Amino acid sequence: MSLLQILIISIVQGITEWLPVSSSAHVLLAASYFGYEGRDELLINAIANFGTVASMLIYFRKEISEAIFGVFALPGALGQKRPLSPGERLAMNLIASLPLTILGLAIARLFLPDSFNEAVRSVQGIAYPLIGFGILLGIADIYGKRERTIDTMPAWHAVLIGAVQVIAAIFPGTSRSGITMTTARALGYTRPEAAKFGMLVGAPVLSAVGLYAIYEFYFGGEVGAVTVTALEAILIGAGSFLSGLVAIYILMALVRRMSFLPFVGYRILLGIALLTMMPIPMM
Repeated sequence: MSLLQILIISIVQGITEWLPVSSSAHVLLAASYFGYEGRDELLINAIANFGTVASMLIYFRKEISEAIFGVFALPGALGQKRPLSPGERLAMNLIASLPLTILGLAIARLFLPDSFNEAVRSVQGIAYPLIGFGILLGIADIYGKRERTIDTMPAWHAVLIGAVQVIAAIFPGTSRSGITMTTARALGYTRPEAAKFGMLVGAPVLSAVGLYAIYEFYFGGEVGAVTVTALEAILIGAGSFLSGLVAIYILMALVRRMSFLPFVGYRILLGIALLTMMPIPMM
């Protein structure tokens, strides 16, 4: 893998992870274009996840710090039955979002056959979710109310927003950030708040999936040729971190001023482009 290829793949991952356009689909396409498929492509995606998670932790460092302190203060607040602070509520909601999400990911990992996973990672398997879930994002953005904030988010909203990430894990073209933002908008959260919680709730899942993937590659029973070197892995992580940080700044600036519809249009056009690139079956 050349340094230019590493740079391109890491930038693609960093930019698209937090935008509602499906980072898995873009990284899969970029890696396939450069000839990195199967285990290599999955490993590249897993490594790049850590860079993008780090970028989110830096951008939302204030909210993350409040949530960490909120974890320790939460038992006392619940015991005293007093109103929760923003940090305590965020901590409660991030914790509440995890069990069902982890269960769904585990069920998908254990019971979905390899043939299904291969099918959804095909060009057609990427294109249809790009279009379909893009349309859902547009509908939720147009008709969703615009007054809720995460400082008043009930726990069941957090559970639902967290759980829909399982769909994105199953279908790479869905977009993890896209489907969480779609759900948050449908529940009535403002665009900036939907984008913020969609990123915050994704950090534990992205980290867990990345760690599990790397463990499987190096300690699991499946053995295969992986040509990604340690230096390349570091460069992928660094590139996705820097580009991810830029992407978050851009996204948060955009959603304060405009709708999600440009992302919807991009998803639909990309999906159509991918479908037109498919070979036509002979009669």
